[in-house]
Amino acid sequence: MKIIYYEDDDILFIEFSKDKIVHDESLNWNVNIGYTKDGIGEITILEAKERGYYPFEFEKIARHAA
Repeated sequence: MKIIYYEDDDILFIEFSKDKIVHDESLNWNVNIGYTKDGIGEITILEAKERGYYPFEFEKIARHAA
């Protein structure tokens, strides 16, 4: 998996597979999914920072011993 953020254009690109993209689908005007024959190959998000998709925020979940 590879994640690239293009700051000048505010584009977030997430690559899950190097396989050939066989079908592209736009979820809305700023999110595009590229499918390989086996599933999702990549996701491209326009205006990623402006829309709150980047930077990623990870929530820490406390684990309690049982």
